[in-house]
Amino acid sequence: MSTLNLGPVESTLVQEAVESSRLSILELAERAAGFLLLAITVPVTAVSALALAALSGRSPLVAHLRVGKNNKPFWMLKLRTMWDRSLTVAGRKVCLKGNGATRGSRADEGVRPTFGWIEYVVADAAEEGKRRGDPRVTSRFAAFCRRHSIDELPQLWHVFRGEMSLVGPRPLTRAELVRHYGVHIMELLSVKPGLTGLWQVYGRSAIRFPQRSAMDLQMVRTLNPKMYLTIVARTFSALINGKGAW
Repeated sequence: MSTLNLGPVESTLVQEAVESSRLSILELAERAAGFLLLAITVPVTAVSALALAALSGRSPLVAHLRVGKNNKPFWMLKLRTMWDRSLTVAGRKVCLKGNGATRGSRADEGVRPTFGWIEYVVADAAEEGKRRGDPRVTSRFAAFCRRHSIDELPQLWHVFRGEMSLVGPRPLTRAELVRHYGVHIMELLSVKPGLTGLWQVYGRSAIRFPQRSAMDLQMVRTLNPKMYLTIVARTFSALINGKGAW
């Protein structure tokens, strides 16, 4: 039986084809998992959205502008868990105004309102991270949603659409990328942002920059099936006990 001897170019092409096939299978599996988890969590998300709409008097969903894989921007969905009580009435008028609120109009600086359930936030501030005791978290139910990451359940939609992965660095604003990742920006953007990652299961909100950026880059460089499954398993534990989140 004869053997096929491949040159270096042919070997590289074969390896790239195998790697591409493996990534395609993983993406399909993640998108299927995203759809399944989305379907399972719809009742929790719907009830939480209605409760938060009633508590805040504003749209229950907020879409933040984030940068995805290959520098492609997308609108990342979250349940609204923070609001300024002094803006509640104004916010309600904006969100329920109807045809008068267009996608190009602004209610406040950095906010792009739209009719219905979603408020689009285009502000690009370089945040340092979540603050313990943030005064905008004025509801105990909202705090509960944040502690157990119920507010992030809508992001399963992005996993189903292929915009996010289950495991990966969290989506960031462009200002955050420039400020905290510097020359490593494109390396971070070489993969899809994820629902969960290293810092989310080893400290959550207590992890601050620059430790957070170091953990994100470590995950991008070394993620393998064992690390992937470990992060997924620890995520369920972190969501249940709610430790380190605010």
